[in-house]
Amino acid sequence: MFDPNSALMYGMTAVVIAFVIAMSIRFIVMAWRRAKKIGLDPKVLRRVAISSAIFTIAPAVSILLGVIALSRALGFPLPWLRLSVIGALTYETPAAASAASAMGTDLSNLITDPVTFAAIAWVMTLGIIPGPVLVPTIGKKIENGVMRIRQKDEKWGSLFMTALFLGMISAFLGMIFATVSEGLRGWIPCFVMIASALLMCVCAIFVKVLHWKWMEDYALPISMLGGMALSIPITNLVNMIAG
Repeated sequence: MFDPNSALMYGMTAVVIAFVIAMSIRFIVMAWRRAKKIGLDPKVLRRVAISSAIFTIAPAVSILLGVIALSRALGFPLPWLRLSVIGALTYETPAAASAASAMGTDLSNLITDPVTFAAIAWVMTLGIIPGPVLVPTIGKKIENGVMRIRQKDEKWGSLFMTALFLGMISAFLGMIFATVSEGLRGWIPCFVMIASALLMCVCAIFVKVLHWKWMEDYALPISMLGGMALSIPITNLVNMIAG
């Protein structure tokens, strides 16, 4: 039996994350020295550093939620490694769920079978490799193409970007609607999604109407946390109605 929370897993994960942290600190030091060399005011540098540190809290909350969500099935080290280095919640969860389903299991319980765990880890790892490869090779060309569209017609440029975003979101909707054929309880993921979307709309109102610009950075974790919190009463209510 394999233990996803073994000391070996924690050790290997800690080594990788320590390397990434060290590399980040090195770049911060280099950037700070360069900024002082070109004559930037130290007060401005400190203000930028503090504001940047504060606004990293929002994405960090989303990452923490992803680690907690995946740790139930994969233990803590692997999700910690994936979401701290290169992964994203919108990718890691569907990839892990798809791999688990292909292996005849799901993410509802801790996976202790080494073959299943290894398969999920490989799918999560190999599936994200095209990103770091394709971005430096064709990312600039895509960006230039989008900029040309926006320069010709700002309206169509915005519609094009919206269509790309909706296409990405549609790719994940299949997982949400996959259980609707199971009866009323199968609609629970849909109800949770709707609740989370409504929370996002409320955040958008604060940004657009009340001009709370800081809310833009916290809208995602608020909607995620709110959706997770509301999933409990939603599930209880649906179970009560379904009998």
